[in-house]
Order: sequence, then C-alpha cells, then structure tokens
Amino acid sequence: MMGLGYIGLPTAALIAGNKTMVNGVDVNPKVVDTINRGQVHIVEPDLDVAVSKAVKDGFLQASLEPKEADVYLVVVPTPFKEKNEPDISYVEAATKAILPLLKAGDLYIIESTSPIGTTEKMRDLIYGQRPELMDKIHMAYCPERVLPGNVMYELVHNDRVIGGIDAESTEKAVAFYAAYVKGELHKTNARTAEMCKLVENSSRDVQIAFANELSLICDKADINVWELIKLANKHPRVNILQPGCGVGGHCIAVDPYFIVSDYPMESKIIGTAREINNYKSFWCAEKVQSEKLKFELENGYKPKVALMGLAFKPNIDDLRESPAKYIVQKVLQNVNNEEYFIVEPNIDSHNVFKLTDYKTAFEEADIVVYLVSHNEFKGLPKNTEKRILDFCGILEAK
Repeated sequence: MMGLGYIGLPTAALIAGNKTMVNGVDVNPKVVDTINRGQVHIVEPDLDVAVSKAVKDGFLQASLEPKEADVYLVVVPTPFKEKNEPDISYVEAATKAILPLLKAGDLYIIESTSPIGTTEKMRDLIYGQRPELMDKIHMAYCPERVLPGNVMYELVHNDRVIGGIDAESTEKAVAFYAAYVKGELHKTNARTAEMCKLVENSSRDVQIAFANELSLICDKADINVWELIKLANKHPRVNILQPGCGVGGHCIAVDPYFIVSDYPMESKIIGTAREINNYKSFWCAEKVQSEKLKFELENGYKPKVALMGLAFKPNIDDLRESPAKYIVQKVLQNVNNEEYFIVEPNIDSHNVFKLTDYKTAFEEADIVVYLVSHNEFKGLPKNTEKRILDFCGILEAK
C-alpha cells in the first residue's frame, strides 16, 4: 500500500482485517511509527479499532520503503502545480519505488485521483525501465468514492469502477477487489475509470454551484434561498442541493480541475462551476466585513465576531481545501482591533488559529457567522438579538 493517508490507511486496514498481509508505505516516519504501534494519525470512525487489530494480529505493518508483494496499490496525493495543473509526481515516485520489486504476474493498481491517461503513462514508465515485464504484469485504475466519516463502511459496501490497461488486467483487478468489497464491481478500461472519478465529483460541483448561485441571486432579491429551494424541490423532478460557503475537501474542490486543465475549451460548465463555488467563499468573507462595519456605525463600537466552523463539511475534522478556513483567513487579514472567536468543535487545536468553545463563542459574540453546519451549532438559540450570518442553513435546521 503506497500511501497511508485518508484512503490508503483505511484500505490497508480493511485488507489486513481479511487476513491478507499488508505492508503499508509512507514517506513520513511519524506516520509509520504511529501505525506500527497500532495507532492512527487521522480521525475516522472505527479506523483506530481496525488498525489496532490488524497490527496486533500481524497482518499490517508500516515502513518507509516498499517490500516485494503480489499486489501494489498506489494511493498517494495528486496535488496541483500553478494554474491548477495536476501534479502526478507522487504517483510517478511511488511507481519508481516499486520498479525493482515488480515480477511477472504482479498486479499494479492506481487509486489516486489522476488525469486521464495516467495509468497508461505509468505502464509506459514501467515497461520503459523494465522491458522484460512487457505484457507480463497487470495494471488497472480503481478510484475510491467514500465519504469522510463513513469510510470503513463505504470501502466495503460501495460499488467500484475498475478499468485495466487490457481485459486481462481488468479481470485480475476485479478478482482482487472481490475478496474485500461487497459492492458491485463494474468493469471498464483504465481511461474510462479515470474519467469516471473526475466526472462524479465534477457533477456534484456543478450541482452545488447552481445552489450557490441561487443564494447570491436570492440575497439581492430579498428572498429566503432555503425556503425557495424547499418549495422548488416539491416538483417531482427537481432536486436542488443546499447552498453553502463554497466547496471544499480533497475531491469535489479539486477533481474538476483535472478535466479543465486538459480540456479547457470543452469544459465550460465545469470550469464555470469551479469559479462560482470559489467566488461564493470570497463573497461570504466580504459579507462578514460589511456586517462588521455596519455594526460599528450603528453602535459606536467594534463588534465581537464568532466564526463558526473550519472543516470542509459538517461533523468531521478534515480541513483540506475548506472554504470555511479560507473565509476565516480572509476575514482575519482585515483585523482592526475587533475580537474574534474561532470555533471548530471537531479538533482540539490548530497551529494557526486559537480555538474557542462554541457555546462560549456564541455567548460572547455580537455577530455570529455560521460557516459549517455542525450538529453542535444546531442546538444554539435561534431567536436572539445577535446578528447572525447564516451561510450553511443552521437557522433552517429543526
């Protein structure tokens, strides 16, 4: 298992839990040491139990270097270079690391979100340096599609799309996943599987962008967007999503760029959706600034402001690509002796922000800004004289 992050470690624990020997590889010595103690470095329900048992039973071990195996899974990050161009250097590095270990009959699978054609590029890399392995190893792409907070369940029960570089590779990869996955396994080719991952999250990004654009229009039109969407969704063939303060996470906020980067002229809707969702975060930050100034003009003193939430979605601790975190950073760039309370109930501390308990922040603040719809916030008073900026529908929650 090349990579022991939010997907690699749960996948390794799942496979090891089925009494398959797994060697997990990570470049971070702290991660390796933590796992070998039977502990975890990320928050995910049930993961700690699965890792502890797998290590104790002897089926999971972590190391800094790969060891010879029969199946190699590449589950490493695919970040972005400048201009939102995808960076597959981590996939290349992981592939090069296992090159000396590969042998005839091995199965190589990429799970990392990747631009179209990445699996074929890795095939060419492997065959270029190990020509004796040409047509003697199996290579496939199989993206994950799990929800943070429910990963251990969804790894087992979600359907998977599996695409090989040839039919034999597809069959070999399907046979591998069938030992651990109860969801249906759908066969295709590598390029289609790569595109399927990107399309799934791009589709969701477009749908969210429609809701976020509606929220901008309704703000100008003096219409309650939450009520509007609720009423519109009474139509039997309409299902508008809920707006928020943007889009975050390691998938929806990122994957559309893999398509836009390679097909800029064709991906008009996809590219525009990214712009809308990014703009919504900027718009929210500007709304906070305006409300601060309005409060000071009306009251003659600067307000205390509670910024409620940092995670990229409700009830998790994951801050990757979080629009809420961006908004907080943007607001704090214009601090002018106001007092701020920054709240994230799912983490104990942050290396940049001083965190405040959510109840204390609500009680002390003059302006309360709801950025993430965490369950804790839904129990706070709704009928209050405080000024509320609700960007995630907290006031609509029952």
